[in-house]
Amino acid sequence: MSTSPILATPGASADTRTVLLNQVSWGAIFAGAVTALVTQVILNMVGVGVGLSSVGPVAADNPAALTLSLSAGIWFVGSGIVAALAGGFIAGRLSGKPINGAAGLHGLVSWAVTTLVVLYLLTSAAGGLIGGAFSGVTSTLGGAGSLVGGTVQTAAQAAAPSLSKISNPFDGIEQSVRNQAAGQDPQAAKDAAVAAIRALFTGDPAQKAQAENRAADALAKAQGIPVDQAKAQIQDYKKQYDETVATAKVKAEQAAIAAKSAATQGAFYGALALILGALAGFFGGRLGAPKLHTLADAYDARRV
Repeated sequence: MSTSPILATPGASADTRTVLLNQVSWGAIFAGAVTALVTQVILNMVGVGVGLSSVGPVAADNPAALTLSLSAGIWFVGSGIVAALAGGFIAGRLSGKPINGAAGLHGLVSWAVTTLVVLYLLTSAAGGLIGGAFSGVTSTLGGAGSLVGGTVQTAAQAAAPSLSKISNPFDGIEQSVRNQAAGQDPQAAKDAAVAAIRALFTGDPAQKAQAENRAADALAKAQGIPVDQAKAQIQDYKKQYDETVATAKVKAEQAAIAAKSAATQGAFYGALALILGALAGFFGGRLGAPKLHTLADAYDARRV
């Protein structure tokens, strides 16, 4: 039985065979990458269909947003692994390398090319060029990244109200002052009292006593109460102000810790997903590696 001249011809040197068997076949790599991309598009279209079918007209019966986001992320990662396996298999088979290691490396490089293309689509406007049915898949690719970044975004959104309270801890006090104004010109009295109390809380600490007296006078005029009663009320406002700031700071610190933890977990999960995809591509390439007798039979068929 005849065999490939590269593999078995007596005149072929071992060095020549080694070079040819380990030479990179970029055509096989790009074929595997294209296969992986198309496979991932198909699987994500299936995911979109499954996701939409789980959403009903009644909001109370629908899954929670966090559940949908997590499910989309898991589906995206799983489809990436399956696509890497398929692309690696095609790259390994078309490489023509009967060595498992060489075919596996072709599958690995095919996965790397696929990953770079997906990252480019996710981080550029190129994904918007895909229209029709592919636009839904593109949005799914972007949304599925929420497995990594969604928890960070959620933590940031949770931190936003706390940070807002730190920036505006005076809102509740101002509303209370404006609701209790009296006198001939209540609007002007309200504005004067609010301005004086704000200056007391945010002004120079060295002038706190003078600011407190001015705030008490303004509040007494605005509400038509004695100055001593206005001072007592200002002390209550000051206590409320300090408690609001302290509570908001604690919540903001907790949200920052949660965001840091979520970012750390997201980075590890993203790295794990990439590692699994790389292993799938390499394993697919090894599975697709052609056998020696297959190459020999194909060569004999061409000679005939």
